[in-house]
Amino acid sequence: MTQGGLPERFDILVHPARELRGELRAQPSKNYTTRYLLAAALAQGETRVVGVATSEDAEAMIRCLRDWGAGVELVGEDAVVRGFGAHPRPGITLNPGNAGAVARFLMGVAALTEDTTFVTDYADSLGRRPQGDLLEALERLGARVTSRDGKLPITISGPVRDGLVQVSAERSSQYASALMFLAPLLQGGLDLRLTGDIKSHAPLRQTLDTLAAFGVTASASDDLSRVSIPGGQTYRAGRVLVPGDYPGSAAILAAAALLPGEVTVTNLRANDLQGEREAVDVLRGMGADIVREGDRVTVRGGRPLHGVTRDGDGFTDAVQALTAAAASAQGTTTWENVETLRLKECDRISDTRRELERLGVTAGETQDSLTVTGTSRIAGGITADGHGDHRMIMLLTLLGLRAEAPIRITGAHHIRKSYPGFFRHLEELGARFEYAETEAR
Repeated sequence: MTQGGLPERFDILVHPARELRGELRAQPSKNYTTRYLLAAALAQGETRVVGVATSEDAEAMIRCLRDWGAGVELVGEDAVVRGFGAHPRPGITLNPGNAGAVARFLMGVAALTEDTTFVTDYADSLGRRPQGDLLEALERLGARVTSRDGKLPITISGPVRDGLVQVSAERSSQYASALMFLAPLLQGGLDLRLTGDIKSHAPLRQTLDTLAAFGVTASASDDLSRVSIPGGQTYRAGRVLVPGDYPGSAAILAAAALLPGEVTVTNLRANDLQGEREAVDVLRGMGADIVREGDRVTVRGGRPLHGVTRDGDGFTDAVQALTAAAASAQGTTTWENVETLRLKECDRISDTRRELERLGVTAGETQDSLTVTGTSRIAGGITADGHGDHRMIMLLTLLGLRAEAPIRITGAHHIRKSYPGFFRHLEELGARFEYAETEAR
C-alpha cells in the first residue's frame, strides 16, 4: 500500500455524484516545484523550498538531483536543498521516470558534466517522446551527444561554449527552458533565438520567473523569441514559496461547475504566471458561476454551460479538464492550436476523441485541434482507458461523476504523476470511488 492507503497500482470505479460541496487548498504547483528544486540544486548553499508538490514529477526531480550530488531533505511539506552549484557529478545515469519536463531541464544542465546518461522505465511513453530539438541545440554549442534517433537513452557530455544558439520552440517550450537553466553558469552566458511557432509561452515565463527568484538576471523580447542571459552568474540560495497548482485545480473547478453545489479552492494567486490560470476565465465564458476573491476561487455549480472556441495553447495542461465541461455544454467547443497535446503521455487529441466517442460524446479532430459537442446524457457503465496519462484520468473521472452509471478507469494510479491527492480531494467534496488493485501490465 502507498501513501493514503491506496494500492501501488489500481483501477478506479467512479460513481455518479449528486453534488459537490466544500473548500480545498490547491496543491502546490508541479511546474514551479520542479523548477525551484533544480534552481536550488544549481545554487551553492542551502535553499528551503516551501510547500513542494508530492507528485511523481517532483519525486523524479529529487531522485535525479540526489544522484547528481545534491542534498535534498524533506522537512514536513518543505524541501531543504544543499546545492552542487555548477558541478553536478559526472558519469551518472539519471532516470526521470515518465517526467518529460524533468528530463529535458536536466539534459540542458548535463552540458556541465561528462557522460551523464538519461534512461527511463517508460519506454512506451517518455521513451517515445522527441528530444532532438534540444539535443541539436546542445550539439551546436559543442556538446557530445549520443541517442537513439533523438530519443532515450541519451548520453550528454560537455563542455559547451557560450554565445548565440538557436533552438526550436515548435514542439515544446521545455527545450528552451533547459538552455535557460544552463545559461547563467556558462562564462559568457547564452543568447537564445527561439525558432518556429513558439508554443506554451507561460511555461517559459515561469522559467524566467524562477531565475529571477534565485537572483539570476535575464532579459527577453515581448514575444519570447529572443532571450538573453549573461554568464558568470550564480544561483542565489535562500527561501522560495511554491504557489498553488492551476492545472490540477482546473479539474476541481470544472467538476464543481458540472454538478450542483458550491466549491471553493484557495491558494490560487490571481497574478500567477501559470497559463492554466486562464481556465477560470474559460469556465466563466462557458457560463459557469465563478467568483474570485483574492486567492480564493468559488464555483456555484449546476448552471447550464455552452460551447466556446478558444486557442488552447496557453492552457494546454487544463484542456483535458475543460473538455469534461465541453462534453456537458450545449453546442460545440473547439480547442485550437493544441498540436503539442499529441506529444504528451498519450496523444491527448486522438486518444481523447476515441474515449469521448466510446462514452457517447460526439468529438472530432484536426492535426492541431479538438472539437467536442456536448450532450445532456452520459450513460456510463463502461471501462475507459486512462492511457497512463494523469490528465486523461482527470477528464474521465469528471465524466464519471455526471454519468448515469459508474465508469471504471484503468491505470488510475498514474494520477500520481501530477496530483496524488486528486481522488481524496474529490471525496472530501462528496464524490465516491472504489479502488481495485491491479497487477503490472
